[in-house]
Amino acid sequence: MADLSTRELGEIDLANRSNRRPVVFVHGLWLLASSWDPWREFFEQQGYATLAPGWPDDPATVEEARRNPEVFARKTVQQVTDRYLAAISQLSKRPLVVGHSFGGLIAQKIAGGGAAAATVAIVPAPFRGVLPLPRSALKSALPVLGNPANRNRAVALTFEQFNYGWTEQLPPQEARRLYDTFHVATSGIPLFEAATANLNPRTGAKVDTRHPRRGPLLILAGERDNTVPWAISNASYNQQRKNTAPTEITELKGRGHSLILDHGWREVAETTLDFFQRHEPAGSGATG
Repeated sequence: MADLSTRELGEIDLANRSNRRPVVFVHGLWLLASSWDPWREFFEQQGYATLAPGWPDDPATVEEARRNPEVFARKTVQQVTDRYLAAISQLSKRPLVVGHSFGGLIAQKIAGGGAAAATVAIVPAPFRGVLPLPRSALKSALPVLGNPANRNRAVALTFEQFNYGWTEQLPPQEARRLYDTFHVATSGIPLFEAATANLNPRTGAKVDTRHPRRGPLLILAGERDNTVPWAISNASYNQQRKNTAPTEITELKGRGHSLILDHGWREVAETTLDFFQRHEPAGSGATG
């Protein structure tokens, strides 16, 4: 079982003792679990218990992460997924799962193992079977994929790279604030795994889209997302819609890859909440 921190074990214990439906938040590349803090407060106000495990070896704070960026290196998609599954296995109720970017891919892997009651994948990274590769997505990934040695490194973005991939639709002052507040280095491996997923049957970047216990799934796309454009989100939806459980996709107008962090995050959170309230297991509710 993955080695969970004292913080993470405490969040699991609180969720179990609360008798509330847990919501598990999965962050993606270049962020830490603390990026979900406003979402957690919002969902807890709605009657849910929340937890936000980190990726293996994630530092506790952005400041610590910037002092020790090398700790992020060599983390694969499956290693990260296994850590979240280890946390979920200790919950007394099947959770609702929310993931952003590569966290959205991991959220779909969790759902594809039957471990989620319902799932929202926000601008999710592509998995095996998702074929489109728009030019903007390639440009966003080039800071990592442009150097094969980055596969085994921790890689940080410059502000200019972050702005293109994440915040180009925002005012410059807000874009800089998000970079200064949230950006940390990340493992290079997941991007290489996603880039080669359709060539490697054993890739960790694959999802069981037909699992009978996958549960309801919503994919949220950002109209102006350079990193995960509509073509990728829609192709992920077309793979997932073959499941017998409810499957939906919504495009959020004017939104880019930073949609869970920027001034419009609450709209995304409310869309997520609405989906969960419509599709939670019958009679469960936030406290059932």
